[in-house]
Amino acid sequence: MPRAHRWLPGTVAVIGVLALLEIASRTGLLPARWFPPMSDVTGRLVGQLGDGRFWTDLAQTLQGWAIGLLIAIVVAVPAGLAIGSSWWLYRALRPVVEFLRPVPSVALIPLAILVYGSGIETKVFLVAFAALWPLLLQMIYGARDVDPVALETARSYRLRRGDTVARVLIPSVLPYLATGVRISSSVALVLAVTAELVVGSPGIGRAITEAQNGGDVELMYTLIAVTGLLGWGLNAVLRRVERPLLHWHASHRLEEVA
Repeated sequence: MPRAHRWLPGTVAVIGVLALLEIASRTGLLPARWFPPMSDVTGRLVGQLGDGRFWTDLAQTLQGWAIGLLIAIVVAVPAGLAIGSSWWLYRALRPVVEFLRPVPSVALIPLAILVYGSGIETKVFLVAFAALWPLLLQMIYGARDVDPVALETARSYRLRRGDTVARVLIPSVLPYLATGVRISSSVALVLAVTAELVVGSPGIGRAITEAQNGGDVELMYTLIAVTGLLGWGLNAVLRRVERPLLHWHASHRLEEVA
């Protein structure tokens, strides 16, 4: 199927939704005071592209997202491999993981403010905590899902531990790692914006709050749309990076066929 045809259904759906919102606002079905026309929001978005403060806020949001996600990756990948590869560690630490995983990151906001204040440190802490668990679980599942026949084959050939990790463990875990990073990336962006909204850390979230407090509803919707576009763009970038690394995996072969 041509690439343009793959994008066509989604593009038509997005345009259709935007057109319906435009009509609803213009006809009064939705109060224009609280739901400005999408054409006005789009024009405001284009105008924001020339505003230096907009790019500063965007960079600050991405900074918190990137640092927190990187911390989560550095901690979760080796920890997940170690826990998933060891029966004893898995049994010992599973209750701890299951207890901490459901704790909402927003519940830690008072603690984070108490310890770090309202700066970027609080945002990074919340992002790292929230992004850690999806990636950690993916790595544990990936390490436990390694084909035992492949491991026995490596032992029969007397491969060294490092060679077994490089030739068997890492290729088996790589799809889980890619999925975990994409999930954690979305969670990290949500928590970065949440920290900016609630705590007041600099970034797009704080700009949304300031627009709302100032009664600039049009700008508020514009910045909300920016967060959605940012999440979509980050996911697209990660998918682009993932595709050449996992071109051999069945899921990507099926995508190419479809």
